[in-house]
Amino acid sequence: MPLTEIDRLKRTVTPAWESPVADRVAAVWDYPGGTAKWWRSSASHVFVLPDPSGRRYLRFVPGAYRDAEAVAAVAALTDRLAELGAAVARPVPTPAGALTATVPTALGPMHAMVVEAAPGDELDLADATEDRARAWGAALAAVHEAAAGVETGLPAAFTELGEIADRFADDPALVEAASRLSDRLDGLPRDRSRFGVVHGDFELDNLAWDDGRATAFDFDEAARSWHGADIAYALRDLTGPDGRPDPEHRARFAAFIAGYRGLRPFDDRDLEHLRLFAGAHAACSLVRIDRALGETDGDEPEWRSELRARLVDMSASHRALAVAVAESR
Repeated sequence: MPLTEIDRLKRTVTPAWESPVADRVAAVWDYPGGTAKWWRSSASHVFVLPDPSGRRYLRFVPGAYRDAEAVAAVAALTDRLAELGAAVARPVPTPAGALTATVPTALGPMHAMVVEAAPGDELDLADATEDRARAWGAALAAVHEAAAGVETGLPAAFTELGEIADRFADDPALVEAASRLSDRLDGLPRDRSRFGVVHGDFELDNLAWDDGRATAFDFDEAARSWHGADIAYALRDLTGPDGRPDPEHRARFAAFIAGYRGLRPFDDRDLEHLRLFAGAHAACSLVRIDRALGETDGDEPEWRSELRARLVDMSASHRALAVAVAESR
């Protein structure tokens, strides 16, 4: 979401981390006012819901930035994966039995869902041993395996590449890079062993670990894509600025791939494509960051200015990676 939209919601949050907007949305699931506590806002607004059945999360996004069908597709996917036995955070239906709801609020309509908390704790990269990296790779393979053949209304990945020519018309090197990356993606095979439903952001901060078992959550970026692209995005913190495995993390990178290969095929040709996916992801991230930055206004709070500066810095590294990968053979 744009920083301005995040700011609109944050201005409604009280010192007790409550919001009348969240209260209005949570009421659809029969939660009384003051129950939902703000947690974070990025692709969605996320509030914690203490519950006798266990902690839950209320997630909602303004209708102006994501349509109801997209939110419903994510809820249907995670519900189906849970039915198939995959370790994912399951959506909680409303009392009427719906997995999602569109709720009118003071900030406009919000498309919402509630999900159960994943059991266990999150891991930092520093705590990811080779054994954990192997389990991490196996967890992603299990999600891909469960999602094989699942029919969804999810979007195709990498559509942002098509926006670069207009959005960054004053950067011909980037425009050319995006065109090359798109052409190379078009030439990749799309058989079911390599292409299907992907999580879209299988990094460690979207997993909870309980007795060595990882449960995935935050499927906001789920799409139809190459499984290798999902791997490349998950391993961003283990790769260097050139998109190749960082020497410091090479052992964990290899352990992740070994864990994935223990459940699903992923041959050396697939492995060679990871850098291409890293470059394409970097180019698409430029579009997402540009959307989030939006236009500045005269009333920008300090947190927004600081976040804007960090995003601008990130854009420079993403651009460098996208161009470098596009120019390589």
